[in-house]
Amino acid sequence: MIKTIVITGPSGSGKTFLANKLSRDLDNSIVIKTDSYYRDDLFIKILSLFINDIYDRLISIKNYKLLKTINSIYNKENNIKVYNYDFKHKKSYTSIIKNINHIKFLIIEGIFAHRINLNNINSINILCRENKEICFQRRIIRDKLERGRNQKEVTSKFRKSWYLFFKHLSRYKRRNLIHEFNPLDQTSYTNLINKIIKYN
Repeated sequence: MIKTIVITGPSGSGKTFLANKLSRDLDNSIVIKTDSYYRDDLFIKILSLFINDIYDRLISIKNYKLLKTINSIYNKENNIKVYNYDFKHKKSYTSIIKNINHIKFLIIEGIFAHRINLNNINSINILCRENKEICFQRRIIRDKLERGRNQKEVTSKFRKSWYLFFKHLSRYKRRNLIHEFNPLDQTSYTNLINKIIKYN
């Protein structure tokens, strides 16, 4: 049986860093990023002209496609379609992964990871915590290098992203057991690894 690890947190809080670290330390794991499932259709492109923070809202991702990928992994299908998103060109691409019978851990990470239709009671739920200013500085570096944005644009998007993330967090925290910690805290990370192994 595949164990699901859900990693969420505000922008720049270390979600991708933690997901990659867990993937290296946990044998037979696979990482799915909600960022990879951003929509690139005409509808979202038109909406983005009128709603500046559209890509920080759940409507911006291919929720159905994301859930289909996740269910395909659970079912250990032979050919699983996964998505990747080119942020500079706002274009989505697909690829196929095969032979996942060995997979034991599914790691789902992203600012929307806690808002997709999963049974989080049965998953290990992680909330990345970090100082807001540190998150902001990380976001500036990332968006300039990977997404072609200037500092003014990053500042505007970060503020809204931060607000929207915490606006939708309380319901998730009320309904599920959440492990909150800073991904750079090695002691907390070691404890987390031990819990994951124990749960599995």
